[in-house]
Amino acid sequence: MSDTNDIQGHIDRTRAELAATLNEIEDKLNVPKQLGIAGHRAKASYERDKWPWLAGAGVVALTVGGILVAAVRSR
Repeated sequence: MSDTNDIQGHIDRTRAELAATLNEIEDKLNVPKQLGIAGHRAKASYERDKWPWLAGAGVVALTVGGILVAAVRSR
C-alpha cells in the first residue's frame, strides 16, 4: 500500500510541476502581457535616466533627416 501512496504522490507532484511549467509558457507567449511588461520597463528606464533615450531619439531623427535629404537630392 505504501508503494501505491508513493506513486500517487509522485504523480501529484509531477502534475503540479507540469501545470506550473504550462502556466510559465502561457505567460511567455501572451504577447499583450509581454508588451505591457516591456512598456513598464521602458518607462521605468526613462524615468531613471532620460538622457540615453533622448540621445537615441536624436540619432533616429538625424537618420530619418539624412534619408529624407538624400531622397530629395536624388530627384
